[in-house]
Amino acid sequence: MCRQSATVCLTKSPTAAQRAAHGIAERLGVIRDPRDRRGRRHALVAVLLTACCAVPAGACSYLAIGQWARHAPQDTLARLGVRAAGPLGVRRAPSGSTIRRILTLVCPGGLADLLGCDPAGARTLAVDGKCARGSRTDAAPAAHLLSAVLTGGRTVSQLRVPDKTTEVTRFTRLLAPFDLAGVVVTSNALHTHRDHARWLVEEKKAHYVLVVERNRPTLHDALRSLPWKQVTARRYERESGHGRRETRSVRTLTVTDLGLNFPHVAQAAKIHRHRTDLKTGKITHETVYTITDLPARAASPQIIGQLARSQWGIEAVHHVRDTTFSEDASKIRTGHGPESMATLRSFAISTLRTAGHRGIASGLREVSYTPFTRPLNLIGLP
Repeated sequence: MCRQSATVCLTKSPTAAQRAAHGIAERLGVIRDPRDRRGRRHALVAVLLTACCAVPAGACSYLAIGQWARHAPQDTLARLGVRAAGPLGVRRAPSGSTIRRILTLVCPGGLADLLGCDPAGARTLAVDGKCARGSRTDAAPAAHLLSAVLTGGRTVSQLRVPDKTTEVTRFTRLLAPFDLAGVVVTSNALHTHRDHARWLVEEKKAHYVLVVERNRPTLHDALRSLPWKQVTARRYERESGHGRRETRSVRTLTVTDLGLNFPHVAQAAKIHRHRTDLKTGKITHETVYTITDLPARAASPQIIGQLARSQWGIEAVHHVRDTTFSEDASKIRTGHGPESMATLRSFAISTLRTAGHRGIASGLREVSYTPFTRPLNLIGLP
C-alpha cells in the first residue's frame, strides 16, 4: 500500500515506471480518484493539472486556484483536459470547491511521488523536515512534512510525519521507492542513526554524510577527541554574500581503524566556520562534525565541504515556500490539504528551477505576465 500512513491510504505507491512516464498527465493518471463515481463532472487529472498550473502563476490557496481556473480561456481549459459540454462545446472550469475537495482527499504520497524528480544518478540528496505552522488546529498539531530535495532545489518526494512521532520514523519510508545507487544522502543531526546509515549503504547502495551533534553524546565526544591538530588534509575557503563574510576550514581524518562505533564510517570531518556580519561587525564561530562512508580517495576535504553545504539547498526550498508562497501563514488544515498544497508549491519551485529561474519570486512574476500559457508550457502540456 501507499507509504503515506499518517492517515488512511487511498492508492498503491506508484511504480518506478509510472514515476518515469514522460507526460505529467500520464503520471497523474495513475492516481485513483477518491470521489464517488456519481456526480463527477471533471476528470481527476484535469483538476490536478489545473492546480499544477495555477500555483506557478502565483496561486497560494484553494480560492486563488479556483479564481485562476475561472478566468482561464477555452484553449487553456482544452490543454488541461477539461471536457466540452453542451451543443456549443463550452468547457467549464472546475470550481474552487471541487479543487478543494480533491486536494483534501487525493493520496498525498502518490501525488508527491508523481510530481517529484527522479534522484537516480544525482550527486547528492538532502533530507529534512518542515512544519506547516498554519495547519495547526485546536485538536491536532501542525502538519510536519519530511522532504527529499536534489541539488538545485528540485524536490524528489515528501511524506507527512504522523502526530506524536518524529522524522526518524519516516526516513527509510520516504526514500525506499527510489534508486539511490551512488547518491550521497545528507541530513541534519536528527537522522544520524546507525540503522539509517546501514540501510543506505547495504540496501540502497548509497553513501551518506551525516552531521553529529550533542544529541549523540558518545559519538560526538569521540569525534571531538580525535587528533585534529595533527591533520594535514585540510581545505580553506572564503566567500562574501548575504551581508556577511565567511571563512571555512575543513579537516578530514580517516577513522576506519580508530574504533569509531558507527556502521561503514570511513572518514570524519571537522568544519569550522568563521563569520563576520558586514553591517554590525559581529563575529561568530561554529564548529560542526560530520561522518561519511566515503573513503579519502573518493572524498577530499574540498568535496566533503561541498557535500556538507548541499544540505543548505533543502533549507533554501523551505525558506522559499515560507517567504514567497506564505506557507506558514496558510490556514489550510483539513484532510490531506496541507501535504497536497506543499507538494504543489515544491513542484512549482522545481519547475521554475528546471526552466532556469534562479530567483523564484522573479520567476513567479514572469509567469504571471502570461498566466494561462506560460505555466502549461513549463510543465510540457501539449
